[in-house]
Amino acid sequence: MQEIKAKQNPPDVAAALKHAGLQVTAQRLAVYRAVQMSPHGMADEICKTVKEELGVISRQAVYDALKAMAEHGLLRRIQPAGSAARYEHRVDNHHHLACRQCGNLVDIDCAVGEAPCLVAEHDHGYQIDEAEVIYWGVCPECQ
Repeated sequence: MQEIKAKQNPPDVAAALKHAGLQVTAQRLAVYRAVQMSPHGMADEICKTVKEELGVISRQAVYDALKAMAEHGLLRRIQPAGSAARYEHRVDNHHHLACRQCGNLVDIDCAVGEAPCLVAEHDHGYQIDEAEVIYWGVCPECQ
């Protein structure tokens, strides 16, 4: 994984914010960078990183930015069983490996590679566009 410098923004983040109808603010850009630096980070961790960069920002402002960007597809919110919500900047079709002991999450590509990856036996009339899969086990560090 490549290291992201604190003040660096991918050129498409501001454009994606504008396209989603969201204002491009220093706070939103800092939140996005914090998620990039800590994939699968929890809101409190992201808030700490943003405060270190910007100095002053309320926890609510960070939560609001995370919510808005997740609702508009710029970030992905996941919540494995027994965990607080986590955020990631990778919004493509992929799944996760979760360690039962330390809680570490790792991205893995979808076996099929095309959403929704799994076909429900009966869709009950729903138009299914995503399948969320979390593989559980014990990571190499905890073994």
